[in-house]
Amino acid sequence: MEELTKQQLLKVRGGAISATYLNAIVKGIDALFDLGRSLGSSIKQIVTGTSCPAP
Repeated sequence: MEELTKQQLLKVRGGAISATYLNAIVKGIDALFDLGRSLGSSIKQIVTGTSCPAP
C-alpha cells in the first residue's frame, strides 16, 4: 500500500452520505414528529377538558 504525503492528505475529500448517517437523520425527524403529535394531543385534552378512557 502506498503512503500519502502531507500534501496529498490535505487534498483528500470525504465520501458520500452513508446509510447509517441517513438512517440517524430519519429517526431524529421521526422522533420530532412523535413528540409534536404527543404534545398536540396533550394540549387538545387540556383545552377540551377530556381524557382518554382507561383500558
